[in-house]
Amino acid sequence: MKGFHPLLKPALEAAALAALLCGVTAVVALVMGLSGQRLMTLYCVNLCAVLAIQIFSGSSGVVSFGHTAFMAVGAYVSAWFTMPIALQRTALPNLPDWLAGHELAVPLALAIVLVAGLVLASAAGLPIARLNGASAAIATLGFLIVVYSVLAAARDFTRGNQAFYGVPRVTDITLALVFACLFILAARLYKDSRYGLMMRAVRDNETAALAVGVSPQRMRFVAWVISGGLAAVAGALYGHMLGAFTPKDFYFHMAFTYVAMLIVGGMGTVTGAVVGVGFVMALQEVLRQFERGFTLGPIQIPEIFGVPIVGVSLAMLLVLWLRPAGLVGYTEFAQGWFGRPWLPKAPDTQASASMEPLRVENAVKSFAGLTAVDDVSFSIERGRVTGLIGPNGAGKSTLVNVITGLYPLTSGTVAIGERNIGLLAPHAVAGAGISRTFQNIRLFTGLGVGENVAVAALARGASLRDALATAERELHFVGLEDSGPKRADSLAYGARRRLEIARALAAEPRFLLLDEPAAGMNPEETDDLARRLKGLPQARGLGLLLIDHDLKFIMSLCDRVVVLNRGRLIADDTPVGVQKNPAVIEAYTGTRASRVTAQQEAEEAATERPRETT
Repeated sequence: MKGFHPLLKPALEAAALAALLCGVTAVVALVMGLSGQRLMTLYCVNLCAVLAIQIFSGSSGVVSFGHTAFMAVGAYVSAWFTMPIALQRTALPNLPDWLAGHELAVPLALAIVLVAGLVLASAAGLPIARLNGASAAIATLGFLIVVYSVLAAARDFTRGNQAFYGVPRVTDITLALVFACLFILAARLYKDSRYGLMMRAVRDNETAALAVGVSPQRMRFVAWVISGGLAAVAGALYGHMLGAFTPKDFYFHMAFTYVAMLIVGGMGTVTGAVVGVGFVMALQEVLRQFERGFTLGPIQIPEIFGVPIVGVSLAMLLVLWLRPAGLVGYTEFAQGWFGRPWLPKAPDTQASASMEPLRVENAVKSFAGLTAVDDVSFSIERGRVTGLIGPNGAGKSTLVNVITGLYPLTSGTVAIGERNIGLLAPHAVAGAGISRTFQNIRLFTGLGVGENVAVAALARGASLRDALATAERELHFVGLEDSGPKRADSLAYGARRRLEIARALAAEPRFLLLDEPAAGMNPEETDDLARRLKGLPQARGLGLLLIDHDLKFIMSLCDRVVVLNRGRLIADDTPVGVQKNPAVIEAYTGTRASRVTAQQEAEEAATERPRETT
């Protein structure tokens, strides 16, 4: 369908999920009456909170315990601006003049809450975005403790640990349902937006994301700020539902419950949040009956305190054990119902007018006294294939990591023309025009095949539509044009190698570094890859550095071959010159008796170059 924007599809899927929620809410309210309305109001408010957390945790993989701090701030800020003036003077006599006496309409107060949440999230996100994994999760817990302590101590503003009362109770089933639908739409659009795709790429493999030009810190910061602002709004809705609350209402118990809801349903999907909230709330309601005690025939079961929290904990552990992706898994509700977006044909890549080479000069990389790269100098020319070979442990992959910024240089220079890129961060090196694959395949396994490739195009600044079109073009180049909708982890080994090459090409690099691209491929796959790579440097005007242990593959493709041994450069010559180099033969064979045989094999490999296809 012409003009079908890529984000329209997830928007329609979100609308279908929201419509389902509206239908369920209507049925529950009709069947259960007033109690059903209260239940669904609480469900919708909880869903808003969990969806806010899902935007950050689901996309980054960092379990956040700190979002209830944003909820607490949102609840108090909205209360300050909506409380009746007379009641405010009684309950908060020492409230500063700039906060007192407003009594605004709730919609206006919610707008202020959103701004306050974004500001607080921006301040807290600066250090948290620099962390990942368990350290980031602990930091979010520390953030919650800090905010709780401040709110409990600020008695003139919050009444401390006493109930903050007089908050207008305006969150009814209609308001809660409207915001739940809006949060579903916001979470779904973020997930499939350029920032959502790049954030999920960082979650799946941060090193690979850096290599295509994505800044992990920036992506985590954006996700944290958006989710923090929405969590503050959810907190305001919660406060206007209760009418009275204390800082403790937003502390550990709430944080744990929301995290459990997200994990049980599935952190990776919006649908998982919808299901997880319903499942945990239903489980809590059932277990509360046990907590109160009951009679079973002649047996009297006494009250048992803490049964709901124990039950939720066990449910979460069981899900993590039996179904780590959650009850929903990886599939969104209505996924695939609305076809695929129409995409323009991606333009053919054009060779850059500048043909400056990539120069490595006197590069040294040491690890705790061990020198892995020792005073290496060579260049990669645009429009040509340069081979990099050497025995195992020669320092080839280390040298590639140095060129791409994953390892900082101990000394020496890496430059494109006159620009020194040796001190740049890895994502900035990618932005300078260097793209790569890895010796050990690094894909974004939680993303689709097409999404894997699109991330590289997004990182260089392409629009979402152009990035998806570029992904189609590069998948066609490597022979994976029919695999776009599949998950990357469903591909066979050889296809994964080709997918990594397609992703590197989507960045439209000036220099492409392929680290053992034919490793693990059968002879037919290797020949096919050689045919596809043969004319690539000339066609796209890029410099290709090819690393592989298959000498036939290397000699058939390369214009020049660089040889490393024990971290040092021992040869830099044409394929024929390298074959005859005594130092190279010695490095590979280790004995003089086998030099002639090795030389003959290399010469035979050089005569078996695959013919270019037209």
